[in-house]
Parts: sequence; C-alpha cells; structure tokens
Amino acid sequence: MDQAATADLTPSAGVVARPGRTLALLVLMVVGTVNFVDRQILSVLIEPIRAELHFSDTQLGLLTGLAFGLFYAAMGIPAAMLADRTHRVRLVAAACLVYSFFTGACGFATTFWQLAIARFGVGVGEGGGTAPSLSVLADYYPPEKRPAVIGLFTVNGPIGVFVGASLGGWAAGQFGWRGAFIAVGLLGAVAAAILAAVVREPVRGGLDPAPTRAAADEASGLAATVGLFLSRPTLRLLLLASGLSAFVSYGMLNWIPAYLMRVQHMPLAEVARWFGPAAGICMGVGIWGGGALVNWAGRRSLKAYAYVPGVAVLITGPTLALAVMASSWQASLALMLVPMITCTMFTAPVLALVQNLSPVASRATATALVLLAFNIVGLGGGPLAIGILSDALGKADVVDPLRVALIWVAPVAVLSALAYLAVSRVVIRDAANVLKETA
Repeated sequence: MDQAATADLTPSAGVVARPGRTLALLVLMVVGTVNFVDRQILSVLIEPIRAELHFSDTQLGLLTGLAFGLFYAAMGIPAAMLADRTHRVRLVAAACLVYSFFTGACGFATTFWQLAIARFGVGVGEGGGTAPSLSVLADYYPPEKRPAVIGLFTVNGPIGVFVGASLGGWAAGQFGWRGAFIAVGLLGAVAAAILAAVVREPVRGGLDPAPTRAAADEASGLAATVGLFLSRPTLRLLLLASGLSAFVSYGMLNWIPAYLMRVQHMPLAEVARWFGPAAGICMGVGIWGGGALVNWAGRRSLKAYAYVPGVAVLITGPTLALAVMASSWQASLALMLVPMITCTMFTAPVLALVQNLSPVASRATATALVLLAFNIVGLGGGPLAIGILSDALGKADVVDPLRVALIWVAPVAVLSALAYLAVSRVVIRDAANVLKETA
C-alpha cells in the first residue's frame, strides 16, 4: 500500500508544466525573503534596542515572538480563506506592502508599546504571505515535485536571516537601529510592486490527479476545512510535531544573536560579518536539504515525510547545548552550524505533506492551520519562553542565564521527535484514504 499511495499521488498522464513557473518561484522567494528579513531584523537589533530603551528579556521575547506571532497566526487563516477564493498573487503583493510599512514604522518607536504595535502590524501583513504563496506554487508544480520546490521556496527563510543579520547589522552600524528598520521597509515596497507586475495567477488544481482536479472549484468553508483537517490523524499529529519543531527553531534562532553578543561578547559588526552568512547558509542547507531528502526518500516510502524531520530535530537539541557551552564566540558559532542546519529541516516535509493531503480548493486554509501551530507554539512560545526563563534565572543569580535558558530547548526537541514517530505510523493509511475519497 505504501508504494501504491506514493505512486498515485502524481498527476495523470498528459499534464504539462506551467509556463512561467520558474519566474513565479524566484519572485515569490524574493518576497518571502523580505518577509523573513522583516521578521528577523528585530532579533539582530535586540542589544542596541535594549541599551537605548531598557527592555527586559521577557519584553524582548514578546516583541520577537508572541507580539508578532499572535497577529500573524490570527490573520493567517482569514487570509488563507481569501486566497482560496480570490487572486492569490495580488493578495501576497498587498500583504508584502502592509508588513513592509509596519517594519519601517518600527524605526520610529520610542516605547515598548509603540514597538509592540508596529510588530502587531508586521504580523498582520505577513499573515497573507506564506500560505497563499504555497498555494500558488502547488498549482505551478505537480505533487511529486512539491517537496523539493517547497524546500527551495522556504529557503527564503535562511536568505532572510542572512540579509536581515548582515544588512541589519551593517545599517545599524551606519545609521543606527532605527535607520535599519526604515531601509528594510523600503526594500519590501519594491518587492511587492515587482510581484504584482510579473507573476501570473495559475489555474487551481490543474497539475493534480484527475479525481482531485474535478473538485478544484468546490471551495470549502472554514468549519468544513478544519473538520476535514482534524479528521486525518497525520494532519492532527503534524500540528503537534511541527509546533514543537518551530518552538525549538524559532526559540534558538531568535536568541542566538543576543547570546553571542551578551554572553560571548561578539561585537555587532562581527555578528553582521559572520553570523548572518553562517545562519543563512546553514538554514538554507537545512530547509532545502529536508525537502530534497524527502523528495528522494518519499518515492520509496511516505514515512520519509516523518523520519527526516524527526531525526533532524533529535540532533538539534544536544548539538545546540554543546554549542552554547563553548568558551568563545568563535567556537560557539562554529559548533552552532550543525543545529542551525537541522533545526529547519522539518519545514519543507511538513508543508509538502499538508499540500498533498489537503483538498485542492482548501490548500491555503489547510496550510494556514499548520502555520498556526508554527506561529502560536513556535514563534509565539519559543522566544518568549526562553526570555522568561532567562529573566527568572537571572533573578536567581544563575551565571549566564541566557545560556542556561537555551540549553532547556533540548527536551522540547525530544518531544518533537516522538511526535514525528507517531506521524510515521499513520501517514501511509491517510494517503491511501485521500486517494479513495477523490476516486
């Protein structure tokens, strides 16, 4: 049954490639990169902001995580439902314009609440980015190519981290942290205009198996989509597994720059010079590698969609702990290369599996449900939990409390790996049921 389910999740004979799909992929990657630059730049600028505005780690955890994540998650589902019914390319372009405006507004904040409100706005805008973009790409590429394509698309995250750290660190050195926010906001406005001008809206479901394509125009309501989503054990378990993976990934990535500067005394200029490229390359290898591994191994067994991210997150915990115990920023950054690769390997397999197990007309909404777990548990919870723990350890006179708080990410990584093991036990049956439902 495993081989049958794998083979049947391919388009029927005679389906041809979409013209312009490479251009669409590249431009959506650029817009997605701006998305992550807007998201990541605050993490790079934590120390100069803290020095000027005197924020606690808990406040910084709120700003880098929950303040953004809650509004991102709240807008993700309505934006995805709109994408399942309207012109997705224009929606993504409009969203890019919104979050770029509020990123620029961060540069004018003088209090915690002003900066928090600007971050709320960034989250609202970015809610209309990822899920609609993935829906567009799913209609440009057939099912068997989606893990690798989604892996390429989601490399925008590492590229965004690289650009955010390097450009943000350089701009902060030249113009101050406020000028860095304004520069990135202007960059996003340009990217939004390019997307609206050059990318065409593809036909929904045209590259899916014939039975699935027949239902491409039957858009489901939110309740129906949620009900169908939760009725499939694979998708339910993915909510837990991917949420915990995101907790580990966002938690460590949002705090590593502050850890290197505060605990290891790495200068901001060196963060821009070394951490930006290192994080960008490593996360790119991880995200692309996760998609490529599943693209290859998934032809033999659909369990690869669970095994690849499960093993990766299991490696992340102990290697992160080893890295933060190093005695210098050079050694710490070198050891950090492994967990920065493995912590992102879950992204492409999870998103590709959701695309392949969801109805064509509700793909964006189904993707938004998984992104909800990414953002509430991961982006919202990871940075905030580390910030709260760091403050609590500091009040207890623990030496280097941020270092100890980062080490406590490891047990969460183990829980995530166990959740992926549970996914591996149900994914084949769910894939076979999808084919029966659309037959």
